[in-house]
Amino acid sequence: MWIKRFFSVLAIVSAVLWGNVSVAEAQKPQDVTVQLIRNATVKVNYGDATFLVDPMLSDAGTYPGFPNTYRSELRNPLTPLPMLVEEILKDVDAVIVTHTHLDHWDDAAQQALPKDIPLIVQDDKDAALIRSQGFQNVRILEKKLDFKGVSLSRTACQHGSLDMYADEKMSSRLGSVMGIVFKKPDMKTVYIAADTVWFNGVDQAIEQHTPDVIVLNTGGAAVTGDQFKDAPYIIMKQEDTLRAYQKAPKAKIVAIHMDAINHMTVDRKDLSAYTYQQGIRDRVLIPFDGELMHF
Repeated sequence: MWIKRFFSVLAIVSAVLWGNVSVAEAQKPQDVTVQLIRNATVKVNYGDATFLVDPMLSDAGTYPGFPNTYRSELRNPLTPLPMLVEEILKDVDAVIVTHTHLDHWDDAAQQALPKDIPLIVQDDKDAALIRSQGFQNVRILEKKLDFKGVSLSRTACQHGSLDMYADEKMSSRLGSVMGIVFKKPDMKTVYIAADTVWFNGVDQAIEQHTPDVIVLNTGGAAVTGDQFKDAPYIIMKQEDTLRAYQKAPKAKIVAIHMDAINHMTVDRKDLSAYTYQQGIRDRVLIPFDGELMHF
């Protein structure tokens, strides 16, 4: 360990002495990039690894809308991919599937991805399903997992209200989800909350990991029906960007999972207006499909 530190310090000193960079620049954390592809699909370049998270790669209009949800008459996805699938998959070292709902893991992704690519999932159930689809290198993230020097930590999610999970049919439909935190020494910590409403597990994840970047699914996806009409949401919505802003006063908040799926009740325009009204636009990023963000 001391040898590694010695050479790290030596590299910094040499760079400064030769005039290539300042001390501040030499000690600057390594760059992290997050690219929104579409919906909840993001490409994260972190250290020496590139991760593709929750790939939905199908053409616009491929699937019928989700039944018993808001605007179920629309076909999914509502928007096309912003680039070719080949470009999306370029340089990807591993795929992370937070859960296997169609808008996070679709047929097009299953067909396009190499069957030997490392594929990281939340539990035995999802692992069995994905292995049955022909993938040979499936890994389960129980608590922590190291991949190419990147520490991946699992966080808790709640994909709907407690009343929904108390209903056997709805609970089975929602299932379980994992969030994920990316960490590495001298790099900014990234927390992808995934499909969840705000609950104490999100508070705990932020308190434990103190992320520099928080990626929230803020489309306010909603189910229909009288039983849950007073609280129909199964993921976060615009108010949760304010919660994150207040909970993590130094973090950048990246809002995704809008515009592309039928049951979203919040779009980019709605969220942009809300963040300006609340005076939080300085740290809330609302990327367009294909947009690459540097941190």
